[in-house]
Amino acid sequence: MDSYEWTRISGALLTALIAVLGLSIITGYIYRPAKPDKPGYVVEGVVAEAEASAPEAEPGEPPLELLLASADPARGAAAFKKCAACHSIEKGGANGIGPNLWGVVGAKHAHMAGFSYSPALQTLADKAWDWASLDAWIKNPRAAIPGNKMAFAGVGKAQERADILVYLNSMSDSQLALPAPPAEVAAGPEVAEPAPADEAVTSEMPAET
Repeated sequence: MDSYEWTRISGALLTALIAVLGLSIITGYIYRPAKPDKPGYVVEGVVAEAEASAPEAEPGEPPLELLLASADPARGAAAFKKCAACHSIEKGGANGIGPNLWGVVGAKHAHMAGFSYSPALQTLADKAWDWASLDAWIKNPRAAIPGNKMAFAGVGKAQERADILVYLNSMSDSQLALPAPPAEVAAGPEVAEPAPADEAVTSEMPAET
């Protein structure tokens, strides 16, 4: 086979490849898949889009004070990994998509210098992050402070939020004391005093006839 025949074969192969590539590009434009309005599932640890709905709260949640009393900062550190994509928490750490969270428990809203807070947070600049406000924020940021720019769906499990809170509190130079449980929980259920021995025996004796 001479060089002329090889040239013809090469040209034919090249033409076929170009045709296949062009057809692939045209098909991609015609049949481009539409992006759903709401994702089918949310990957754990990834910041949710602003349109994502907040997780449902657990029914009949125990008081926050009781959850904090049994919270574990080690579990909180593990749960905080889903926040680490946007927040640093080391002392002196840099701001990221969100502000550095060292010492946030008890600090003022919008307290981190150099971070561009939303107007919704700036209006609360003089208000402190206490246990209840931080719990509500972690549970559902958009509902806690409407108009803020934090695009995170929130943490629905009450005990997980308590674990995160005690971990955040541990990452501070001035930790807050845990709040006392409600009086009725601390006291415990009332227990009826046993009847005197004489009365107990008499009650079991048959009546005289």
